[in-house]
Amino acid sequence: MKPVTIDMLRAHLMAASLTAMGTQVLALLALLVMPVSSQVFSSTSFQILALALIASGVVVMRQFAQAAFNFAFQSRHATQAGRSVLIDADCPWRWFVVLHLRFTGRPFVLARP
Repeated sequence: MKPVTIDMLRAHLMAASLTAMGTQVLALLALLVMPVSSQVFSSTSFQILALALIASGVVVMRQFAQAAFNFAFQSRHATQAGRSVLIDADCPWRWFVVLHLRFTGRPFVLARP
């Protein structure tokens, strides 16, 4: 597999694992706050709901990363430098901009402070 493909898969898996962790926290809070049986969490409907939450979390994270990337380009915190994208050290959305570039497989360079 190409390194770019591996990097793209890694970014998607990271986003999925973060949303899965958020789903687990919500399930734990539901278990502590509401009178819910623990058998609810092993049902097929809950598993489908958790999978839908994880998939939608990845989509939402991609949208936030895309918006941050567009905003960074408009505010000149990110510029095109040949084939790669140069990201300023003081970019307030740097993490999301890098995440977007990893999602899309585009090369980038982080500017030194």
